[in-house]
Amino acid sequence: MIVLLDNGHGGLINGTYQTLGKRKDWGAGNVIYEGEFNRAIVNGIIQELTRLKIPYVNIAPEYWDVRLETRVRRANKYPANRCFYLSVHSNAGGGTGSEIFTSPGDTKSDKIATVFGNTYQAQFPDRILRTDFTDGDLDKERRFYVLTKTNMPAILTENFFMDNREEFDTILMTKTGREAIIKYHIDAIQKVKEELF
Repeated sequence: MIVLLDNGHGGLINGTYQTLGKRKDWGAGNVIYEGEFNRAIVNGIIQELTRLKIPYVNIAPEYWDVRLETRVRRANKYPANRCFYLSVHSNAGGGTGSEIFTSPGDTKSDKIATVFGNTYQAQFPDRILRTDFTDGDLDKERRFYVLTKTNMPAILTENFFMDNREEFDTILMTKTGREAIIKYHIDAIQKVKEELF
């Protein structure tokens, strides 16, 4: 199994954020850039996957905002039956908790999302997992480009809300919070490898 890692949006280059929007500024220097957060989580995942000797590819290692088409084209060079695509994000919009998205339909992506959802709930038992069981499983289904255009199973995690001050202060901008998010992803990846590949 090869994990194809996608850190959504651009990062910081010489202190300049590379993606319009996708940030929350609470004032007094309290600001989060989603692309920076996504890269920090993916870099932590990479460190652990390296230690565990689980193969991975960083689909967008650059710090500029790599186009979605480029991300998908890079991913689709890998064998679809031996990979899954994991896009890492943080949410906004006034909510709380985390979400896991797949493309519409009943696919292997749904099974992977279920493993991630169960692992999230074990890691964060006091936090909300925002679910949609209308099709029988916990993931939310959307036609996001990276979920519908990749050849392999693909999921997208939305890890807490940048515009929720409590989640910003206690999870997204803390070392322990970020480490817990990384651990949730690593534990889920290991279970996916054992159970689905």
